[in-house]
Amino acid sequence: MILSWRRRRASHGGNKNSEVLNGNLDTEIRIPSDFRCPISLELMKDPVAISTGITYDRESIEKWIEAGNQTCPVTNQVLTSFDQIPNHALRRMIQDWCVQNRSYGIERIPTPRIPVTRYEASEICSRIAVSTQRGDHKRCRELVAKIKAWGKESERNRRCIVNGGTGFVLSDSFHSFASVSIEKHVDLLKEILSVLTWMFPFGEEGQSKLGSAASLGCMVWLLNGGDLSARQNVVLVLKELLSLDQTHVDALAEIEGVAEALVEIIRDPICPKATRASLTAIFYMIYPSAIGLRFTARFVELGVVSLILEILVDSEKGICERALGVLAGICDCKEAREEASKNALTMPLLVKKMLKISPLATEFAVSILWKLCQNDKKNEGGVLVDAIQAGAFQKLLVLLQVGCGEGIKEKVTELLKLLNLHRDKLECVDSSMDFKYLKRTF
Repeated sequence: MILSWRRRRASHGGNKNSEVLNGNLDTEIRIPSDFRCPISLELMKDPVAISTGITYDRESIEKWIEAGNQTCPVTNQVLTSFDQIPNHALRRMIQDWCVQNRSYGIERIPTPRIPVTRYEASEICSRIAVSTQRGDHKRCRELVAKIKAWGKESERNRRCIVNGGTGFVLSDSFHSFASVSIEKHVDLLKEILSVLTWMFPFGEEGQSKLGSAASLGCMVWLLNGGDLSARQNVVLVLKELLSLDQTHVDALAEIEGVAEALVEIIRDPICPKATRASLTAIFYMIYPSAIGLRFTARFVELGVVSLILEILVDSEKGICERALGVLAGICDCKEAREEASKNALTMPLLVKKMLKISPLATEFAVSILWKLCQNDKKNEGGVLVDAIQAGAFQKLLVLLQVGCGEGIKEKVTELLKLLNLHRDKLECVDSSMDFKYLKRTF
């Protein structure tokens, strides 16, 4: 088989008549058949032999086995073992071939690291458990750092580590050392959190350890600290934990300072990932319940409404969707509706975001608009007039034409009726909106 390795020769010295191999811009390099994986037919980067003696690229044969296949792809023989033995001799031959052809733009494949085995993952978990029981935080930190290094090497290593039950062991260790002293074991606790960010989901026992009062108290303590990396890791873990069970939300509600810390991450962003996680965590915390109502009032006091409107101006779609979700939940509170109604950005942003981000974001935007207009329909209609001026009437008509779910359809219909009552208060209606979503009738 021939594989084209494209190489455009650079014109050094400004010579436009530089010679091109074979008279064109493509150089055909023949890859020896022994160097190609029988599955992917591509140059092998990590050749490994299986029980039938056939060599494959590790990534390809692993995908084959993980898909449930129990035979050799070439010989069709049943595999007596799923072990994969590195073919070092062939790998060195491939590397030498790459070096010999480097003038054609072929890069030498790096020597692959030996992947983590299930035995190694299980063994290190046992060592962490023993060190935790002994209270040996230094040894625990060394072992957690090793797990972290393994995880950085490959996605395969991460899967192996997670499948080995590491999530529970680390959660238990975090709980144990946080219960003794946060200040004394702060470095270990930060290290564990940095690994736990990619450990979810894990079993209920691990969740209970991580959702304990001691563990949550430690996370909030770190969340209010000055270490940006630790704060980011905490909010990523909290986002996952709160999504699993309402009891974790209730337990977190008892810890002072969590609302302030989450809002601070939005006000002074660390990175988009942390902002999304913080908005998601807030969304779970304001979920309808007695606890949620209490938190909603607190978030309003902390200025979340104006913060979210600022976010909606120019943030990426993922952040905007979560921001709209939070605003939709907070607008169940009277104070939040009043604040949103007074902000000049509210109506233009809600109308702009409809049909622009995602179906879920559109539902959130309609829900917010519906709550604000419902609150205003018995008053002077100021919010309704603002909505009309922002183009809400036309955008809702488009939404109805495009199609939407039954729940949101009822709100859209009711909003159109409310807005229509106040259209005569305006001399003209802004018709500068985009009708590209309208379906053709012919």
